[in-house]
Amino acid sequence: DVILTSGCSSALDLCISVLANPGDNILIPRPGFSIYRTLAESLGIEARSYNLLADRQWESIDDRTAAIVVNNPSNPCGSVYTREHLRAIAHIAERYKVPIIADEIYAHFVFPGHEFHWFASVNPNVPVLSCGGLTKRWLVPGWRQGWIVVYDAKGHFAEVRKGLLALSTRILGPNTVCQAAIPDILEFTPPEFYASTLKCIEENAKLSYAKLSAVPGLRPVMPEGAMYMMVGFSQSEYPDFPDEMAFTERLVTEQSVFCLPSRCFEIGMFFRIVLTVPSDMMTEACDRIAQFCAAHHRPTGSAGNGRV
Repeated sequence: DVILTSGCSSALDLCISVLANPGDNILIPRPGFSIYRTLAESLGIEARSYNLLADRQWESIDDRTAAIVVNNPSNPCGSVYTREHLRAIAHIAERYKVPIIADEIYAHFVFPGHEFHWFASVNPNVPVLSCGGLTKRWLVPGWRQGWIVVYDAKGHFAEVRKGLLALSTRILGPNTVCQAAIPDILEFTPPEFYASTLKCIEENAKLSYAKLSAVPGLRPVMPEGAMYMMVGFSQSEYPDFPDEMAFTERLVTEQSVFCLPSRCFEIGMFFRIVLTVPSDMMTEACDRIAQFCAAHHRPTGSAGNGRV
């Protein structure tokens, strides 16, 4: 019930391919990782977005819905779902008999005070394809080593298992050197490596949140895990920029700080920062963002010259 793949992206590709046919649809989170839509639409599968907000739009499900993609912890939001929230999603999936594709690549990046729950643990009646890999926890994205774990307590995935095995033979698989290293990686990586990595990211999150919260017109959202932070900005206070694309383009031009515009995640007026750099560079990046904002900020109700 474990299939090795060429990275977690390859695992997602196989899961979407095995569950959906051209003309079917899958539900993907918004904001969410752009590869879900890219993979689906390349196969003639419609990608329908559901909002990561209180008014969850589950009415997107119909008779051609082949799967719900759940990304927990979330890229780009850094949110970590409670067991109760996962149960609510599982209830919908069970009711409509729709399987789950669980992108759980950030499962081990959860900050203290929050708890991660594998989706497959919340409802045994719902079949789950869980995708993971070495990229994040072990910081080796170039190795392209991922996997799919099949959770199917009720036997709904008999044909899906056959399909996954068939699809996994389309290429010769992840490279054998990385495969051979996996047992030692899992058994002998010292716990302090995991702890220090998570501590670094959490400290960068706290640092960035504190610094950017003090910048007028910015609204950072403190993450609960993963490696990212979403930062909203008030367009009315930055009239030089009609949208987040213009904001981030000028930011990298003027301050050499690259942030990903939230258009990549199908929402507007946010940008995403990455929390994996050394703390001194994180500090400098936040300071440069603050300098950029100071140069362009116009308080609400101010005149064109910036004076109230």
